[in-house]
Amino acid sequence: MHGIARYALALAARIPRLVPELELIGLGPPSGLPPLGTLAPAFPVLRCATRFLSPLEQPALAAALVRAGADLFHATSFSVPRLWPGRLVATLHDATHLVRAEEYGLATALYYRVVVRPRLRRASAVLTVSAFARGELARTLGLAESAIQVVPDGVDARFHPPSETERARARAALPLPARYLLAVGNAKPHKRLRWLAALAPSLPLPLVVLAGPDARARLGLPAEVVSLEAVEEELLPALYGLADALLLPSVHEGFGLPALEAMASGCPVLASRAGALPEVMEEAGVLLPPDDASTWVENVRRVATDERWRRSLVERGLARAAAFSWDVSAQATAGVYRRALIS
Repeated sequence: MHGIARYALALAARIPRLVPELELIGLGPPSGLPPLGTLAPAFPVLRCATRFLSPLEQPALAAALVRAGADLFHATSFSVPRLWPGRLVATLHDATHLVRAEEYGLATALYYRVVVRPRLRRASAVLTVSAFARGELARTLGLAESAIQVVPDGVDARFHPPSETERARARAALPLPARYLLAVGNAKPHKRLRWLAALAPSLPLPLVVLAGPDARARLGLPAEVVSLEAVEEELLPALYGLADALLLPSVHEGFGLPALEAMASGCPVLASRAGALPEVMEEAGVLLPPDDASTWVENVRRVATDERWRRSLVERGLARAAAFSWDVSAQATAGVYRRALIS
């Protein structure tokens, strides 16, 4: 599950009890939400008639919001209702689609120019998840930084150093080496998992990659890399906690939620000194030059062999992760709703 979905579901689990005076309704894809188990929202979710970025998206969004009788819509991703004039709270997690437009194509660039930018200027509130993302969004969308509020992501309490039982359950369910390095992401070029996979023969431990269906083919993963297409949510903290380190070579992150979840699970993080990763991690992890392969290999070797150093990274990571809470994020967001509704 990608970070934006985790954001939406984390707020959906907490905001109902923070604003009990409001009736909350979700808006999902035409096929409905996938099975989410305990992460499923506790309120009804309507189906939008069409998918994100389809030619009929905008009239379908407007029709759904009119049908719901909405007084306020929180767009938790990049899809904002251009044709619906009501109160809008919009969360943009990063400016990747704009600053790396060549990776996303003309249609996405036009969407931002024709739909997102003009609608944000009429929004009740615009949120993002880091100071880094706020700066990029202000510059690329032509907004004042003061018009964008930073509400950082959080980390769920279920992300904690795994018990022996949790470790055993994960090992029984997943094809994990005795010791391994972990990478979590997707096939988008800025995530740089293909670059990381090319380093696999030089790394001191096997590399395990969680990057969705067909990741081996899409990323050209060599045979020695273990590819996990999907991991059940309850196993994810142990997947992090069992790893010697999480490797995060991305060159553009609006936040970097895997880094936070890994640190909370007792896993050291080695990441690129890029995007919001220095802001999120501070001194709790190891920040490395994005393109310096030899420095990456050297630091991975150290974390795999220097137990004292690794232990210090685990302790610093746990302390840093404790500073982030979805409850705090939800409280801030609920406050935004209240202010928007009385404006």
